[in-house]
Amino acid sequence: MDLAEDPDHEAVAAGVRAVCAEFDDDYWAGCDRDHRFPWEFYDAMVAGGWVGVAIPERFGGGGCGITEAAILMREVAASGAAMNGCTALHLTVFGLEPVVRFGSERLQEAFLPRAAAGDLHVAFGVTEPTAGTDTSRIATRATPDATIGEDGGWRISGQKIWTSKAEESEVCLLLARTGEAEAGLDGLSLFLVDLDPAHVTVRPIPKTARNAVGSCEVFYDELPVEGWRLVGEEGRGFRHLLSGLNPERILIAAEAIGTGLAALRRGIAYAKERQVFGRPIGANQALSHPLADAHARLRAAWLMVQLAAWRYDHGLPCGEEANTAKYLAAEAGFDACDRVLQVHGGLGFAEEYHVGRYWREARIMRVAPVSQEMTLNYLAQQVLGLPRSY
Repeated sequence: MDLAEDPDHEAVAAGVRAVCAEFDDDYWAGCDRDHRFPWEFYDAMVAGGWVGVAIPERFGGGGCGITEAAILMREVAASGAAMNGCTALHLTVFGLEPVVRFGSERLQEAFLPRAAAGDLHVAFGVTEPTAGTDTSRIATRATPDATIGEDGGWRISGQKIWTSKAEESEVCLLLARTGEAEAGLDGLSLFLVDLDPAHVTVRPIPKTARNAVGSCEVFYDELPVEGWRLVGEEGRGFRHLLSGLNPERILIAAEAIGTGLAALRRGIAYAKERQVFGRPIGANQALSHPLADAHARLRAAWLMVQLAAWRYDHGLPCGEEANTAKYLAAEAGFDACDRVLQVHGGLGFAEEYHVGRYWREARIMRVAPVSQEMTLNYLAQQVLGLPRSY
């Protein structure tokens, strides 16, 4: 792994920053307040070619890796977009990795060029209200039906929760049970399904933060799915999904770092400008040291993101690195936001300063897409060899 500055990576960061500069904090605060999807931002990112950056070139994408995608997401979040901006892009930028790796040629040709062009919006349906973190208990079922399509297919019924961007999306990468319940993870299959309103009901979940992009309950009622919409092999859906979970952790880590950087930028400016007792409050170590500590932690977490991304892009195992990056970045990002809010005092809760919005959105990443406790469980069991606690 070469830690020297890479001109290509610098160009990615500069290009993304140039697009994001057109959308200030007030734009994002308005989208969040009005529960309005940031279409103007999304369209600008499409026009810049950034949405398809990690989709292979043969499908019209940029052919870059998770490293470049992480830089993209860090810069989007750092611009002040935080999680709202990143979630608008996240699933299209890298969420279709299981289709890239395991999808049939027909599936790839049908959807990847459209994703690269930015005119296909994708949601991700895994979590269920009765299963939660225990994916082996997924109950949404795909039942074979020979009458669907030329070669048969399935009918899918069930319920998913926390499906972000379902209101805007045309398709969903959906994990459903095709085997017996006793088979656990080995009985799950992955599909790329249409969110057909004749068979699919989408209900937004009222929530505390990141309201520009909705998170939804999605109900599937006998949704017909043609056989060619299966991603990879039947019964190996969870294994195929794993190819997207480590990149997801890496991208979330980058987003957490970017959100922390956005907050830190405002905290530093405020600490220089705000005068109390005849001097800037940033002269007080009680405020300057927490900001310096936040900077150090964000820098360290970014190094772990780089390592995890480099290993993934080079085809090396990266479970330990991806989970470590997610854990460290989620802590560092939230701590940075929390300390900046403290620097602002009561004004940290005033919407005009935006740090309260960063704080709320940074907190999400300590819970999603996997909790901090589950990342520690992974490290304890898979890396340290400690006995399983659940």
